[in-house]
Amino acid sequence: MQKINVGGSGLMASPIVWGVMRIPQLSDQEALTMLETAYEHGINYFDNADIYGDGASEIKFGNALKASHIDRDQVLVQTKVGIGKKMYDFSKEHIIEGVEASLNRLQLDHVDTLLLHRPDPLMEPDEIAEAFLKLQNSGKVRQFGVSNFNPGQVDLLQQAVPQALIANQLQFSLMHTGMIDAGVHTNMQDARSIHHDGGLLEYSRLTNMTIQAWSPYQYGMFEGVFIDNPKFPELNAALQSVAKAHDTNVNAIASAWLLRIPASMQVVVGTMNPSRLAEICEADKVTLTRREWYDLYLAAGNDLP
Repeated sequence: MQKINVGGSGLMASPIVWGVMRIPQLSDQEALTMLETAYEHGINYFDNADIYGDGASEIKFGNALKASHIDRDQVLVQTKVGIGKKMYDFSKEHIIEGVEASLNRLQLDHVDTLLLHRPDPLMEPDEIAEAFLKLQNSGKVRQFGVSNFNPGQVDLLQQAVPQALIANQLQFSLMHTGMIDAGVHTNMQDARSIHHDGGLLEYSRLTNMTIQAWSPYQYGMFEGVFIDNPKFPELNAALQSVAKAHDTNVNAIASAWLLRIPASMQVVVGTMNPSRLAEICEADKVTLTRREWYDLYLAAGNDLP
């Protein structure tokens, strides 16, 4: 699988990321099989968070990595911290304690990337900078990023922290295209012209932040998947047509649609099915034409002014 330079950091990562939020539902052997399937298909980037399964996801993933044949130095492990009990918490203490707890669960001495999970309105950038510096100097975190941040929030944090923020994990899919819609509908007065996120797509390209697209096959907010869903016959017909043209499958095409966007992109996939993961990885071999990309965008219910 081809690699991208995440946020210009030097971390060479697969464009497909395996997200392990649902890994606690697997047996130890199933978790090991999923991890080795991912690695064998070229995935070297793995996404965790301290709140996934209340820590159980990190434990299960850490056990699988330890039991596998995979060399730790050949993979990139990411986790996220910052969500406390019924609040967001970017205090220095919470960030450092969260990372140390995650490392203990993962059975690792460092993570390659740490993301702040959701914006904390009470965040003090200078305090976060102290936490980041301590974590980096101790060798516990190599690189830093954010998740679900808007451009102003990124700028506010970046002016204080000396490390480049290399990634922003954002909801993005064929059925969640607000970052694209607002740009297409520039200078109009319809609902799609509203910038709900401050121009995140363009901002990410300008600042060379990698977008990590989460829920890449979902519609709404965890309402379900759109692939093979009878609610979306036009989109699924278009996915099937493009998949046939490229001699691949619809999961790969839905992923390739995101990767065709000329930005630094990763697709975070949460499947716990080895066969489906293998299908998704075929996206690495597909480059959609401009016509195919737009046909899918329109089939998803979008329009062009």
